[in-house]
Amino acid sequence: MIKVGIIGATGYAGGELVRILSGHKDAEIKWYGSRSYIDQKYADVYRNMFQIVDAVCMDDNMEELASQVDVIFTATPQGLCASLVNEEILSKTKIIDLSADFRLKDVKVYEEWYKIEHKAPQFIDEAVYGLCEIKREDVKQARLVANPGCYTTCSILTAYPLAKEGLIDMSTLIIDAKSGTSGAGRGAKVQNLFCEVNENMKAYGVATHRHTPEIEEQLGYAAGEKVVLNFTPHLVPMNRGILATEYAKLTKNVSWEEVKAVYNKYYADEKFVRVLDKDVCPETKWVEGSNYVDIGFKIDPRTGRIIMMGAIDNLVKGAAGQAVQNMNLMFGLKESEGLELVPMFP
Repeated sequence: MIKVGIIGATGYAGGELVRILSGHKDAEIKWYGSRSYIDQKYADVYRNMFQIVDAVCMDDNMEELASQVDVIFTATPQGLCASLVNEEILSKTKIIDLSADFRLKDVKVYEEWYKIEHKAPQFIDEAVYGLCEIKREDVKQARLVANPGCYTTCSILTAYPLAKEGLIDMSTLIIDAKSGTSGAGRGAKVQNLFCEVNENMKAYGVATHRHTPEIEEQLGYAAGEKVVLNFTPHLVPMNRGILATEYAKLTKNVSWEEVKAVYNKYYADEKFVRVLDKDVCPETKWVEGSNYVDIGFKIDPRTGRIIMMGAIDNLVKGAAGQAVQNMNLMFGLKESEGLELVPMFP
């Protein structure tokens, strides 16, 4: 049985980790870390866990935790994991970090976009970018995994095969994405109040969103070239879900069947990637509560562009589900263990 500690267990991503791991046959949560609710019963914070979790929240003490568990999940704001991790801790336990601290390989880019000093740059090269469908073999050997962001997971997986095969002109790629409000976290913010969000839709982080360099870096690795793109996120009045719509010029004339064959080359055997049938566009409701990513696409012969669409649950495949998928790989378990969740509908 894998002993698990969660730092940041009372945020939305941390709460989703608890929900998923509570049904995992090979994992047991030993530490529910939360600086905001120390010594309070976890089920008093998340009432859906009443009579399911009988534990109290503890402080986020990574050094003490490292000697008690096999893996630590850090579902915390940027900067915290990097400020706590050290070689002694990594010699005792594995870490899966759900923040952005170790996703970017260039520390200067991280500091420019996140506006904080990186506290552990010595671990950046070692950290494995935990997009399982692309980095599976590296994840299996990792001590430290950087769990990808929610927008980035959806955006990268949607375009990756076409970028890898050179079917799209990367200089023309534009990504337009919509997310539910849980992506903004559990903290109380005026802009996330019901009256501010309900019956409303807005763009935010235009030309400045911090997931931009992460998408550029990973798609750049795929395409074998430096990628600079426009990424614009929007907040929509729903709890969960991300829908990314991506536009790019095709590098040659191709049929729908030829593009589908490219997606199949990379994803036909992937448990959690579903490439939809012709003329079917993904919807967030079809993946809600699950670890799936649904992908569809349409070729526009009039403009020579392809429109790629991807949908995920931002808290599952975009956060906690992907983190558990990484854990399964790191410990040699069935990759889908604890994650074979049927999407909720309606």
